[in-house]
Amino acid sequence: MRTSSGRIRWVVLPSVFALLVGACGPAATSSPGGSVAPPASNAAPSAEGSGATGEACGSGATEVKFWTSHTPPDSDVLQKIVDAFNAANPDICVKMTIVPGAETDVAKLITAIRGGAAPDVYMADRFTVPQRAAEGVLAELPAEVAALKDQHLEFAWNETQYQGKTYAIPFDTDARALWYNKDLITAAGEDPTQLDISKGAPTIELVNKIADKISKKDASGNYDVIGWLPGGPHEGGTPGAFDQGWHYTWGFAFGGKFADTATCKVTPTDPGVVAGYQFLYDWAKERDPQAITRWVSTNLPPNPPAQSNPIWTQKLGMTISGDWRIAEQAKYAPDGHYGFTYIPVPKAGDKSATWAGGWSMALIPDSKVSEQAIKFMEYIAGPEGQKVYTKDSTHLPTIKALLEDASLYDEQHKTFLELLPVALNRPPLAVGAVYWDALTSAQGSVELNTKTPDEALKEVQDAVQPQLDAVGC
Repeated sequence: MRTSSGRIRWVVLPSVFALLVGACGPAATSSPGGSVAPPASNAAPSAEGSGATGEACGSGATEVKFWTSHTPPDSDVLQKIVDAFNAANPDICVKMTIVPGAETDVAKLITAIRGGAAPDVYMADRFTVPQRAAEGVLAELPAEVAALKDQHLEFAWNETQYQGKTYAIPFDTDARALWYNKDLITAAGEDPTQLDISKGAPTIELVNKIADKISKKDASGNYDVIGWLPGGPHEGGTPGAFDQGWHYTWGFAFGGKFADTATCKVTPTDPGVVAGYQFLYDWAKERDPQAITRWVSTNLPPNPPAQSNPIWTQKLGMTISGDWRIAEQAKYAPDGHYGFTYIPVPKAGDKSATWAGGWSMALIPDSKVSEQAIKFMEYIAGPEGQKVYTKDSTHLPTIKALLEDASLYDEQHKTFLELLPVALNRPPLAVGAVYWDALTSAQGSVELNTKTPDEALKEVQDAVQPQLDAVGC
């Protein structure tokens, strides 16, 4: 979630459906509507995929295989960067393969490694890097890469580390806010200026009041339009968050702390984390968990194209989301009227909390072209690549010098940039992906009201802490 974030889900795709969008072959194919075809087997995608856009690379160029889970419009920007690198380096041919799925599931990548069909460069959700390094899925990077530390934001660099070694290069970051549809709010008889960011963070009570007026049900009691979804379910009604309504979002909003890295402990039973889950439990209970799940299943099926997001199709009034929606709105809802403000707070006067995630470029062990792969990684995650990605995708850079480049940000994007210094971050743990999945499962049961927050989060504690004890921080 997308998830870069917890924004996108890894799934297993057969090779015939892998969408190759580098610059080294014939045109790519995709399913109708421009979306990637759904999963159909457990086979790892072919290193070649089904084709590639762009002009062919030069004869004799060394091929570097690059996997990403990003889809349009973000993958369009990645392709642009890949094409620029290939043009500037005719002796190297980077092939980019889109493999949609979840950031915490690397079963397909491991299968590809074992089968000799792995990529050379892998775009990893950065908070998972320590765990993947501990599992041996990522290769340690050389001293020349480790020397880039001071160029990057500290939290982003820390997420690429495991036991004092570097396993990835930070690529981007972001911040989260409450997006709202002004037209739906006005149609519901409310004034959208109540949410103007100049007025500070709205309360959860105010947002609920506005959202409940937007929500509409049909004669069967099913939601047609929902005012907002603070949490989940996730795509297809599965456990997890709709957009960025994750466990971290609401745990942070209620002042929670998810881990104590000094003592190497996960802390899902922290009172603030529990309070965030209790909010999600109560919100769903008051609005019928099953009806909400049905709405999500209808309006956000698995692996949806970005243009079908309910916020753009007038089926959703408000959502917690990030700066990347700026570029999406310009492309998919240019005639709409939207705004964004701080994430709602539990009570008036509370300080709003946001958090920053992001992705990274990692090297797969035993790459036969590691020298060329690292050169590409340093380009795409360096000033050249990050500058293009920041401008075109409206994410934020991790290179500190680019944060000062005013040419990269319009007024909307600048607001998210201003949130970054106060953004919180997920703790970099060697069980980061395991912890995320356990928190996600707990979120699902809480939102369905099948478990209380205390019960669900105690299960997370009991399941994850022994695994962290086994690998250490």
